Amino acid sequence: MSTQASNRSYRYPDNSQIPYYNSSMHVGGNSTCYVQQNHVDLHYMSSDGGSQNSNSKAQMFQPQYCTLDSSSGNCVYPVHTSTSPQCLSRSHISQHDRHSDHSYDSPASASCITEVPSLKFTTLQELENAMYGSQSDIFSSESSLIGTALDQSNWRELLGVNSGDLKQVIVACGKAVDENHCRKDLLISELEKMVSVSGEPMQRLGAYMLEGLVARQLSSGHALYKSLKCKEPQPTNSELMSYMRLLYDICPFFKFGYMSANGAIAEAVKGENFIHIIDFQIAQGSQWETMIQAFAMRPDGPPCLRITGIDDSDSAYARGGGLDIVGRRLCSIAQSCRLPFEFNAVHAASHEVTFEHLGIRYGEAIAVNFPYQLHHTPDESVCTENHRDRILRMVKSLSPRVVTLVEQEANTNTAPFFSRYMETLDYYIAMFEAIDVACQRDDKKRMSTEQHCVARDIVNLVACEGAERVERHEPFGKWRSRLAMAGFRPYPLSALVNNTIRELLSDNYHINYKLEEKDGVLYLGWKNRKLVVSSAWR
Repeated sequence: MSTQASNRSYRYPDNSQIPYYNSSMHVGGNSTCYVQQNHVDLHYMSSDGGSQNSNSKAQMFQPQYCTLDSSSGNCVYPVHTSTSPQCLSRSHISQHDRHSDHSYDSPASASCITEVPSLKFTTLQELENAMYGSQSDIFSSESSLIGTALDQSNWRELLGVNSGDLKQVIVACGKAVDENHCRKDLLISELEKMVSVSGEPMQRLGAYMLEGLVARQLSSGHALYKSLKCKEPQPTNSELMSYMRLLYDICPFFKFGYMSANGAIAEAVKGENFIHIIDFQIAQGSQWETMIQAFAMRPDGPPCLRITGIDDSDSAYARGGGLDIVGRRLCSIAQSCRLPFEFNAVHAASHEVTFEHLGIRYGEAIAVNFPYQLHHTPDESVCTENHRDRILRMVKSLSPRVVTLVEQEANTNTAPFFSRYMETLDYYIAMFEAIDVACQRDDKKRMSTEQHCVARDIVNLVACEGAERVERHEPFGKWRSRLAMAGFRPYPLSALVNNTIRELLSDNYHINYKLEEKDGVLYLGWKNRKLVVSSAWR
């Protein structure tokens, strides 16, 4: 980071001087780019991440599983191995370009389950107790009932799994992994036969949840989340950008977030001449293109606009470079609209941002935007610094005119594994159903979009724990408490914003999308499941 002095003014066509900020500003690098605007230099500053396992109660088979792995080569992992992993034999997800039916072969196995005549069990624990005895009577004479081999056709019944009920198998797999049950491999092997990245929504989601379960078994979830490499080459930045664009087009989640946040910001800074927008995840900067155009059309003349963009590695890869790309594009749009504009690049992760990064100047109206970002910021359950609340307190100290928060409406932050697993299943099946009505199931670009834009989050939620789990969503009630503790009060979204979004949904998207307004907060959902919530604060 470097500090550069800033002493500039913006001139309008009549050559009258409008004094602008006169103080030092912290910027993200040492390069400066200039764009001519009304014969005045407007500028922004920017700069360019097996061995067979055994059980004392029974010997178990070890099927080979495959995941989205970051390593290369053709090898296999034993499922129970928690030491250094070897390479995998194949990937569920990387197979879709080579197999038309996208099914996954399961290796032959030998069952180790024994039969207890005339007994029915409703839980895995009941089955285990019946097979091996409880802690108190494991060596009692009752254990002599167990000894004959179980016919494989009966194991599903004993495990309480109906043949062909995919959701039931997905749930049973998560429960078995959570309890470290000795039959978890049998269930995972069954799930492997039932999932497909080109199938129905539950089959596609099941494929990614299976990847997460196997990665959790191998303790490889973090590497998988960071790289998500298949045996095919990683997508180029232009390919990844096209996948992100497809998701943006076929689902209204991003448009909903952008429109609701922009509406709140436009109202909060109405009539201000010097506006500073701080975006904690600027991505490609597309949210601000329409905002620049709207500001330029003000009847009393355009304001002077400054945008501070905070970067993330995924967006940097997708756009093929640093924040200077975003700055140049936004500056070009501002120039075409004759809007005085400056872009300040901050090359830091959101939890690393400090007051000094923002270059606050006297007299500017500040708006802060958190678009699907704050759940990635570690809180008190991850580290003692509690950056999630620290960032909110720091933002409050800026006395912003408005703070916009758009987040997924899910509860995965501090929930124990199985509760989080079930929440992930419930949340993402709604998203996969929404994608399903917009794209053909055999559409390879749709498959790649789900793989590179959605699957990684699912794998992280299922496979990772501690600091390695970065997908940490909270329900709106928790966000409301955090914002209130930081000193914020609600800034209800206007009826105009609500009506505009409602029209967008009714004119362009499936009838199953539902918009709900409650206490000035907007919820976007699919059928009866709320997926995204947008709110504003000051």
